[in-house]
Amino acid sequence: MTTHEPDVPLSESTSLRPGITLVATPLGNIGDASDRLCAALADADVIAAEDTRRARSLASALGIEPRGKFVSNFDHNEESRTASLIAAAKSGQKVIVVTDAGMPVVSDPGLAVVAAAHDASVPVSCIPGASAVTTALALSGLGVGHFCFDGFAPRKAGARRAWLESLVSERRACCFFESPHRLAVTLADAAEVLGPTRRASVSRELTKRYEETRRGSLGELAAWAAEGVRGEITVVIEGVGQEAPAVEIEDLVGRVEERVAAGERLKDACKEVAAAAGLSKHRDLYQAVLAAREENR
Repeated sequence: MTTHEPDVPLSESTSLRPGITLVATPLGNIGDASDRLCAALADADVIAAEDTRRARSLASALGIEPRGKFVSNFDHNEESRTASLIAAAKSGQKVIVVTDAGMPVVSDPGLAVVAAAHDASVPVSCIPGASAVTTALALSGLGVGHFCFDGFAPRKAGARRAWLESLVSERRACCFFESPHRLAVTLADAAEVLGPTRRASVSRELTKRYEETRRGSLGELAAWAAEGVRGEITVVIEGVGQEAPAVEIEDLVGRVEERVAAGERLKDACKEVAAAAGLSKHRDLYQAVLAAREENR
């Protein structure tokens, strides 16, 4: 077997450079904190945080005593805060930007200071890490080779439906965030506008104790969400033309029986297997299982 050395040697240095550095933080699992994140918290001169209390708590949980100054940098003061952060970076200080969870700028504060830094020729770098967007896409089990990210779904009904109508012929998967309190109505609208059989997935509480990803048709997911869903939500809707190959119901009977043998209720197993296969009606699968059992008697 032939091995190839990388074209550019990988650096093992975790030292922070002067300028502006975006730093990704864990979504929830502290074990996702990287060595570079830890080094940045310890070495930064200025820590611009969406919530300074949460940033301090993160440092404490990691056993780090930051030497730098914590300053707030959130939606309502980001524009006014930017000038002082750029000035600090220009003076040679190491300024890091962190949000409550995940990657700054992606539906979180950070854009204003990054744009200003580029305009002022201040060095900008990034310490990558957790992202709810890419994590949910990977977990979806859908066709996500090409995707778009739309931030949070519009809150108002008219704007939400207009946005959904723009996805009717979208070939890329669409990933977006949603409040647990509005998830049911958003999925119901999506099922009406895009069709109840369009496939999607809902991920909640990513990397946390009660993490869950549920995949199925929009109609099925809307019915599930109507019962109430908690946690931080990331939704992926598959693009048109990305439908899974047709699945014969008879081919799914064995999967259902395996789950039943493991202790799951028949109806629950049929619902889960049907949703995973993109079937709009789990009752058809339920009847197929009963028919197969009758034949095998």
